[in-house]
Amino acid sequence: MTIEEQEKINNYTDDSIKSLQWNEHIRLRPGMYIGKCGDGSSLDDGIYILIKEIIDNSIDEFAMGFGKTIDVDIDFDLKKVRVRDYGRGIPLGKVVDCVSKINTGAKYDSAAFQKSVGMNGVGSKAVNALSNYFLVQSIRDNQTKIAQFQKGKLTNESQIEKTQEQNGTIIEFIPDTEIFGNYFFLNEYIEQVVWRYAYLNKGLVINYNKKKIFSKNGLYDLLENSIDTSIIYPIIHISEDNFEFALTHNDKYGEEYYSFVNGQYTSQGGTHQQAFREALVKVCREFYKKDYEPSDIRSGVICAISLRIQEPIFESQTKTKLGSMTMEPNGKGQSVRNFITDIVKRNLDNYLYKNPETADSLLKKIVQSEKERKEIASIKKIAKESAKKISLHNKKLRDCKIHYNQKDDRRLESTLFITEGDSASGSITKSRDVNTQAVFSLRGKPLNSYGEKKELVYKNEEFNLLQSALNIEEDLDNLRYNNIVIATDADFDGMHIRMLLMTFFLQFFPELVKAGHIYILQTPLFRVRNKQKTIYCYSEEEKQKAIDNLGTNPEVTRFKGLGEISPDEFRHFIGKDIRLDPVLLNKESGIKEVLTFYMGKNTPERQSYLIDNLRYEEIL
Repeated sequence: MTIEEQEKINNYTDDSIKSLQWNEHIRLRPGMYIGKCGDGSSLDDGIYILIKEIIDNSIDEFAMGFGKTIDVDIDFDLKKVRVRDYGRGIPLGKVVDCVSKINTGAKYDSAAFQKSVGMNGVGSKAVNALSNYFLVQSIRDNQTKIAQFQKGKLTNESQIEKTQEQNGTIIEFIPDTEIFGNYFFLNEYIEQVVWRYAYLNKGLVINYNKKKIFSKNGLYDLLENSIDTSIIYPIIHISEDNFEFALTHNDKYGEEYYSFVNGQYTSQGGTHQQAFREALVKVCREFYKKDYEPSDIRSGVICAISLRIQEPIFESQTKTKLGSMTMEPNGKGQSVRNFITDIVKRNLDNYLYKNPETADSLLKKIVQSEKERKEIASIKKIAKESAKKISLHNKKLRDCKIHYNQKDDRRLESTLFITEGDSASGSITKSRDVNTQAVFSLRGKPLNSYGEKKELVYKNEEFNLLQSALNIEEDLDNLRYNNIVIATDADFDGMHIRMLLMTFFLQFFPELVKAGHIYILQTPLFRVRNKQKTIYCYSEEEKQKAIDNLGTNPEVTRFKGLGEISPDEFRHFIGKDIRLDPVLLNKESGIKEVLTFYMGKNTPERQSYLIDNLRYEEIL
């Protein structure tokens, strides 16, 4: 502790107590309201939370029976978001208050918003405070009012005027670069979010950048449009009361869930998801009259669930995990667990009786999972002992203090860098934030795991230790890092290692990829500098701009590998300005097809592709 810091502690006076305006508090502690800020490379970055907070309000209007259409427009160049609904419109006398006064809103009246996503009156205020430009317009009964803000401060407020426009609310905003840095919007992420709104609100039309997004069959459509592998029986789709689920199994490992509460995507699950997992096991055990292991029943499950509940309790402002134990506020009503169990047991049991082919297919899958689990049991035991011994002598993992599976404000920042070679891992280790950034060092190239069975993970030392570091052996709910970053050299060997690691994740843990946990680290190819300034460049184009910017004969260095970048320099690349490329998959780029093409046996198609796309890079 410095002398100045000690003096501040000693001088604890009236002047030490400060009162912040509502917008100042949000801007000072944005993580309390929107999770991590981020630059847009991750779906849980704050700029997407801002969009969701505004769309949530429009969805609540639709859920109450007002307005069947929502327009969402994103200007990717201006980074401007516009959301227009056709609901009742904010009462004109409260337009300013609703977006600028904390604890102001209609959702405190549960009669008006029975099963709203948010009940704390913070969402639109957080968007306002964290935007450099924010506009709200309400149209109500041939009258309208507009207010504009900057960083939460009112800059312009119109009088109530007449209009012929249709009732509803319009929100426009541009996130503030002071908070989010040099951020960007990814179309794939926004479209994914918009589609989920459509799946969960049958009858709703969302026009996203003039593209009509609509779902007729709810969660059935979600599963059908999300599955990119072969399934072993047709999708089961059940909807009753305030609970809906769609269910099937594939021939892969692990469990894959899309879970929602009042339309909110609960990526971390919660009481409703756990209740469903337990109910599925209970139904199968009773139907097949055998106490199968839960992991055998759930292996390969792909499921979407949606629960509607009054005043849900979430574990954070970003609403990623449900904490409610009962169906009504203040611990009243039936428990979430019993409510979901009753619906699943009654409907799924009846479905299996009426559809014996599906019941037989599911049983075969369970039996096969049981067989594979027993086959690798001995291998698994040996591998665990080996992992313990190896980890004592070989410090492959330099861990961090804060993990994804902990209750911590910075859990979303938890990151594991997977590197190759001592020099690269050494540079990152010395540069990292020890609170949130861990490093796992590979020894050489990992095996090509394409087409292999899960037992390979335990037989192979590198994969066994990596699985142990991630803590995903038993359950992905225990994942220790939100961001899994492949950090390899930007040369042919580095690209090959990337492909081998991606094959490992797609082969054995595809849900990690689909959930948006896997990234590629971008590191600069060039350093351009003179005596006054240093510019790091990630492409030939950036290098040329830097040379032009710095003027006559600047020094140009070409980085050939991560190990060549000093720890002091590396701090620039894995700090707040980190550049990550998310690994994205859609149904068109199916896992099986991707792995077969790139990592399977040589085929004429791949040879032609390589010949057509081969490029020679001059090493500078």
